[in-house]
Formats: sequence, C-alpha cells, structure tokens
Amino acid sequence: MRVLVLGGTTEARALYGLLEHARARFDATVSLAGVTRAPVLPRLAVRIGGFGGVDGLYDWLLAHRIDAVIDATHPFAVRMGANAVQACTRAGIALLRVERPGWTPVEGDHWIRVVDMQAAAHALGSTPRRVLLTVGRKDLLPFHHADVHDWLLRSVDRPDASLLPPGARVLQARGPFDVAAEEALLRDERIDVIVTKNSGGTATYAKLAAARALGLPVIMVDRPPVAAAPTVADAAGAMAWLERLYAHDSSTRREV
Repeated sequence: MRVLVLGGTTEARALYGLLEHARARFDATVSLAGVTRAPVLPRLAVRIGGFGGVDGLYDWLLAHRIDAVIDATHPFAVRMGANAVQACTRAGIALLRVERPGWTPVEGDHWIRVVDMQAAAHALGSTPRRVLLTVGRKDLLPFHHADVHDWLLRSVDRPDASLLPPGARVLQARGPFDVAAEEALLRDERIDVIVTKNSGGTATYAKLAAARALGLPVIMVDRPPVAAAPTVADAAGAMAWLERLYAHDSSTRREV
C-alpha cells in the first residue's frame, strides 16, 4: 500500500518508526514543508517543499498512485490540512488526520485565551513586560511593532532579522523541555508573561507547568478551525487505521 505522510510533528516522527518496521506492507513517503532548516529525517522516502496548492497535491497523489494519506502536520497548519481534504476527496483517496489533544488549563493556571496572534499582541497591553515568545518563526509579524516590550523568542531555527520584534533576543532550542529547566529560564530571564499557541503534546508542555509554579500568566492562542476529516490522537491510532485499510484491501483482492 502506497502511503503519503504529511509530517513534521512529534506524532509524525513516531509514525515514521512504525512504518519503517512495516515496509513489507507499506511503501511510505514523508512530505515535509521545508520550514525547519535541519529537520529530523526518517529512514523512508522523503520529499521537501510544497505541492502547489490543492491541484498540485491532487496531481502528485495520482502520479504516485497513493492509496492513503495521513495528515500529521502541526495543529496550526490549517492550509495544508484543508488542501489535503480537498485533494483526497477529489481523488477518492482515504485520508486520516493525526491531531494531538490540545492543552487545557488546570488549577493554578492563569491563561488569557485569544483567537489569533493579533489578539495575543494586543493582550500584552502597553505596559512594558518581559515576554517569552514561543509561537514559531512564521507568526512574528503581529508582534513586530510592539516595541515597548522586552522579547525573548525561542525557536528551533533563527528567524530572519526582519521578522523579529524590535530588540528581540533569540534562544534557539528544540524540545522536549523539562520543568526544572523551564523554571530556571523564566527566573533567570525575569519573564513576566509567556505567549504561546495551543500546540498540545508533551514536548513543550513544561513551560506551562513552570509558569503555573511561578504564578506567571500565559497568553494562549487557541487553535484555528480545520477542515473536517477522520481523526486519531497519536501514531498508534494512525498505524491501526492503516492496518485496517491494508487488511480490507488484501481481502478485496483475494475475493476478486
């Protein structure tokens, strides 16, 4: 069975490992958007870069005779998710989305929930604050003109200087992070508030636990709505879905 995995997330990397051990049944290709400059590559076929919208993805799926697509992109990768739904529907190809559960506040959290990055920048207000900004390289422009604040940006890759808020310092780091180290960072940098988006998962949750322990507020950008598709929460669920498709396909071929 030929499978396309739209990847890049922690869940996608877990799925790569499962597919590597199931090569007898699945011929998998991993597609990465190319946003991260030094991605962790699987021992599978890999393509890097966009498809050229819905039409480009549709043509690629047909040209490579893909049987199933798994969208394991970031929960905020709305455009890619919508393109996958449209292209797979048009091509009659099975599609599954791997969507990790979002974070939810617990006792002791002080979250300020907002709908997008513009609202997050506005929620910071006009009083100077020391801000830990962990929203990724692609979402910095709404903060660009809020020069009253002192910014510490954490990112896997260093953003272009033109995108950085004025005076921002950059801390390059890749999760997972632990709570003790996050508490130390917040204390050492005298952070007043964290701005992040509701990515979910465990790799970067430690900053929220550290903020709770220190009594710091978190401006949390909620997830945007996504196109409807069958969904599982993790790599194991995705692999089980693929195995069912494979078993059904094999049964159908025997009957024919």
